[in-house]
Amino acid sequence: MAGTKEIRMKIRSVQNTRKITKAMEMVAASKMRRAQERMRAARPYAEKIRNVAAHISHANPEYRHPFLVMRDTVKRMGIIVISTDKGLCGGLNTNVLRLALNSIREWEGRGEKLEVCCIGNKALGFMQRLGANIISQVTQLGDRPQMEKLIGAIKIMLDGYSEDRFDRLTLFYTRFINTMRQEPVCEQLLPLAGERLGAPEGSWDYIYEPEAQAVLDHVLTRYIETIIFQAVAENMASEQSARMVAMKAASDNAGSVIDELTLIYNKNRQAAITKEIAEIVGGAAAV
Repeated sequence: MAGTKEIRMKIRSVQNTRKITKAMEMVAASKMRRAQERMRAARPYAEKIRNVAAHISHANPEYRHPFLVMRDTVKRMGIIVISTDKGLCGGLNTNVLRLALNSIREWEGRGEKLEVCCIGNKALGFMQRLGANIISQVTQLGDRPQMEKLIGAIKIMLDGYSEDRFDRLTLFYTRFINTMRQEPVCEQLLPLAGERLGAPEGSWDYIYEPEAQAVLDHVLTRYIETIIFQAVAENMASEQSARMVAMKAASDNAGSVIDELTLIYNKNRQAAITKEIAEIVGGAAAV
């Protein structure tokens, strides 16, 4: 059994660790509120541009944008994986990277080739260890999503789809549900179809200036960029929520460890005192 000095040093070490985790919990709670506000502020724009894109795509049937055309066969895949730059946020990155890994194995099992875009240090490191074909990357985004940092990597993936380098584009990220729950998500970005694009409630007609093709190219590109920006904002809100919960759990566990070590320390100390008293009594009786 460890001596009282070693136990006392362990208690002090755990107390210092608890101070750090408590501070990180408070910082994450502060950042979480701001991240949630930014995420919710971006949602109305994303919904509005989705409605506009849906109306325009259905209002001009004579021109079908490449983003709207379903391809008969899928031989090449493009994937965008969004993760955090830092750790200490529980199983947030593990869950989304496991989802991506399972999908990659399934696609590779069907003989499909993959090209990967990584957003975040954790996704980049994971894909590098996996030996994936990484064609674009973005790291060190900070606590606030910025479109100018994302636009380069997004453009590479959109150009790859337009140039037929791959037949489908898929997005992996963590969707924010609430403070206690974040959900890893796999969504098809391109081609746009189903509930992702939606259908207009009524029939709209447009007069295009300069022409339908130019307008559709611009609107649908902005729509995809908005989807990815919103996914990054959701991932950042999820990161701060998960980090706050993880640091609170770490602080609580540190408190439990301190209580256990304190109990052991008191037992050792009491045993040492009892031993000393017994030795004194034994010595007095011998005299």
